[in-house]
Amino acid sequence: MTDPRPRLGVGMVGHAFMGNAHSHAWRTAPRFFDLPLAPVMQVVCGRDAARTAEAAQRLGWAESDTDWHRVIERADIDLVDICTPGDTHAEIAIAALAAGKHVLCEKPLANSVAEAEEMTAAAERAASGGVRAMVGFTYRRVPAIALARRLVEQGRIGEVRHVRAQYLQDWIVDPEAPLSWRLDRARAGSGALGDIGAHIIDLTQHITGERITEVAGRLETFVKERPVATEHAGLSGTAGTERGPVTVDDAAVFLARFTGGGLGVFEATRFATGRKNAIRIEINGSAGSLAFDFEDMNVLELFDAGEPAETAGFRRIIVTEPEHPYVGAWWPAGHGLGYEHGFTHQVVDLVAALAEGSQPTPSFADGLQVQRVLAAVETSSDTRSWQEIP
Repeated sequence: MTDPRPRLGVGMVGHAFMGNAHSHAWRTAPRFFDLPLAPVMQVVCGRDAARTAEAAQRLGWAESDTDWHRVIERADIDLVDICTPGDTHAEIAIAALAAGKHVLCEKPLANSVAEAEEMTAAAERAASGGVRAMVGFTYRRVPAIALARRLVEQGRIGEVRHVRAQYLQDWIVDPEAPLSWRLDRARAGSGALGDIGAHIIDLTQHITGERITEVAGRLETFVKERPVATEHAGLSGTAGTERGPVTVDDAAVFLARFTGGGLGVFEATRFATGRKNAIRIEINGSAGSLAFDFEDMNVLELFDAGEPAETAGFRRIIVTEPEHPYVGAWWPAGHGLGYEHGFTHQVVDLVAALAEGSQPTPSFADGLQVQRVLAAVETSSDTRSWQEIP
């Protein structure tokens, strides 16, 4: 049966961890949500022909290719989904936008402010012709996070005074864990700061509706040298006998001030032994507080300072009701969602914006702002000084 909806041909570059997650989202979104466009998983691109062909068959792509230039030149590709390491984001995104293709680019937007500025300028030029670009901060689409933003917008916690944000992992605590591209500054741009710190920077600004205006921070690399990983190793990989330098940070901590005058405390580390993917955010306002922990991702805690002291306390909201953001398309109340659903919701929001001809969020300009915060934290660590965000 022919689909009456306009076609959206998708080409994805990269098929590892993020490519798997994005593929699941493109497959799933049209099956649970009533999308205004019909996504077609046309081609996936990778460096190795055999591995990319296998990924195409396994992940649901119609074709495979080894040259992203050919992908963006194809007439049947309307959108390019970039799931590659950060050192390739700028070149692919700028070329795709110039070719008239919409772009979804994984975070952080780039490896430097200069690259992010070029990408943002390219996105602004493309937007004048109706071509859109979005950066993939998928945690925005966790229903509990979306509900937190809604409650702040409604004034439920009043004026934001304190923001506390942590992103805690432990996957390289072992000093013999091998090197991977994520530990190479030339490919990744930075370490824990850019890889996971970018998420909590974006999330806190998204939830509060405010921007970070200045920072003071420190970066640390605890293990300076590691075994070199074998080819095609993933997050953990397998090690050889050769050793090489770690050129990024293992951990980042910084203080921040927000546009409304509130103070922030941030921590991003891959050395929080025992923590696998703990994203913890607490926002204290003049009229209440919100708290979220990704290790219990279907729950949002709300404190209402207007309640009588006798019964006041944090209320545990199970964010699985059909009235909650995104949840109505899924399971009955109480049946929780998982990590992968954020990527599906990202596709839903992106496709809806493209159909409307509106700018999807977060935009490349939003990604640039996060990149400027990352750069300011690095400069602050180097100079031992507060840094304003341009």
